[in-house]
Amino acid sequence: MIVIRNRFVAKPGMAGKLAAQMKEAAVAGKLTNARVMTDLAGDFNVVVMEHEAQSLTEFEAKLREYMGSAEMREKMKGYTDLWTTGSREIFQIA
Repeated sequence: MIVIRNRFVAKPGMAGKLAAQMKEAAVAGKLTNARVMTDLAGDFNVVVMEHEAQSLTEFEAKLREYMGSAEMREKMKGYTDLWTTGSREIFQIA
């Protein structure tokens, strides 16, 4: 089992909007154990979307599926305008 964590630093005033859009995308994409989190301490305007996959192979298949999905493109429309930087971490559950 792996955990995928996508971390974004939202533009000022846009964290709530980005978090809402990420939640909608997670539901539409049927991501396993997905959750969206915002900062309480540390860097300001941080939004994290986290979900699980059985393997890297499953994760890669989901990415290909999303890239080809008109529904996902619509759900994610404009999201790049809401953040300044981001990163992805992938962890194996021990």
